[in-house]
Amino acid sequence: MKKKYIMSQGLALGEEKDMEKLKSYAAQGWMLDAFAPFGFWLKKSRKQNLIFAVDYCHNPDEEYFAYFEAAGWTPVCSAGSHIHIFSAPAGTEPIYSDYESTFNKYAGEKKKCGRIALPALIATMFLSFLSQINSMPFLLTEMFIYTGFAAIIILIFSGMPYLGYTYKLKKLKEG
Repeated sequence: MKKKYIMSQGLALGEEKDMEKLKSYAAQGWMLDAFAPFGFWLKKSRKQNLIFAVDYCHNPDEEYFAYFEAAGWTPVCSAGSHIHIFSAPAGTEPIYSDYESTFNKYAGEKKKCGRIALPALIATMFLSFLSQINSMPFLLTEMFIYTGFAAIIILIFSGMPYLGYTYKLKKLKEG
């Protein structure tokens, strides 16, 4: 079976563009198969006129998926037990078609990312400050630098989505 990897812009920053890209690939005969690091795996398939949508739900049950299937959406793949991508024939009613449900979707994700990003930001700043103190032993300073680097990585992978969801919420409010 032929497979292809495509990059994602990140669901928090480029969800609409990623879903359009998946739609375009499906029309060319490449169907979404699975999430991949920083992107998606596609598998060779028949050409299909599909649209795609993403939803966020921790540990969904069968009722969750049955709800989407009843509305014409087929589960395609999930990232862990949290991010789920669905497909439907073109023209199917969108999963989120009203302001309130769309707003709640992004507000919930922003809050989740913020719970990680804020402590990571505080840790990064604190460890950065500690690593600048000249009177500390070298090994302790080095430990603060490496720990600070880990905090920066966590900050990037939670802070960027936080900013992306903040931007989406601002755009929704502006109408």
